[in-house]
Amino acid sequence: MMFTVAIDGPAAAGKGTISRAVAERFGFAHLDTGALYRAVGVKGGDPVLAARGLTPEDLARDDLRTLEAGQAASKVAVIPEVRQALLDFQRDFARRAGGAVLDGRDIGTVICPAAEVKLFVTASPEVRAHRRWLEVGGDAAQVLAEVKERDARDMTRADAPLRPAADAVVIDTSSLGIEEAVAAACAVVSERLCK
Repeated sequence: MMFTVAIDGPAAAGKGTISRAVAERFGFAHLDTGALYRAVGVKGGDPVLAARGLTPEDLARDDLRTLEAGQAASKVAVIPEVRQALLDFQRDFARRAGGAVLDGRDIGTVICPAAEVKLFVTASPEVRAHRRWLEVGGDAAQVLAEVKERDARDMTRADAPLRPAADAVVIDTSSLGIEEAVAAACAVVSERLCK
């Protein structure tokens, strides 16, 4: 069975947590596509060459979840040649037998526009900045500024801007706990699987 769940949304909205939980619940493979861009960003050098030469070791680095890696990912993600280099990898993963969950910023709009389920997970910038601050620490005001800066860059880039697909189900996690957010996502997936 091929069944693709595309989960998009801005940084620290909860899409990674929800994606992993959905994949586990339904026995689907999971790909955090942001890790691809984070790995390209932290590799340094020519980002296009880094994207073309990405290895499993690059994706296993322990510094991919830092604030710096997130900023680097956002900067290389605006480069069309980087996006193209990673496109086929993501599409092949999405159509693997047994089902797949991909989370990122353009899964439902560009990578997998025919996905069986499209979710857009969001939360207010203040809530997302607080979550990120709890994760990485530092100055809370600076984290909020960086979240807003990244949102602006991701939403206004010319190639594959961050936005919900027209047929995506929007889940706002601003006032939801993890269990509630995961339950909302799983309910959508269950309903589509039964059709």
